[in-house]
Amino acid sequence: MIDPADFEKTADKTVTEAIHAVAGSGSNVQVSAQVREGDAAQILIAAAAGADLLVVGSRGHGGFTEALLGSVSQHCVHHAPCPVVIVRDNPGLG
Repeated sequence: MIDPADFEKTADKTVTEAIHAVAGSGSNVQVSAQVREGDAAQILIAAAAGADLLVVGSRGHGGFTEALLGSVSQHCVHHAPCPVVIVRDNPGLG
């Protein structure tokens, strides 16, 4: 059994490291990170209130499904109070 406090610390560390890897310490881009538990689409929509942009990731599963949005991305596109950018994973660029 995983202690919820350990899970929250791990999730927070992962998010912080990912933001730092992308934005770096000298970036003038303001990024707000939050670790929340619950329905991903609903949490993202709520977090986007007052935001200029919502950026979400989308994982493809190969074949024809790469042309489709995932359910969370789809929900965000239709319900977010701001523009949404969907970033797809591209393993060939790493």
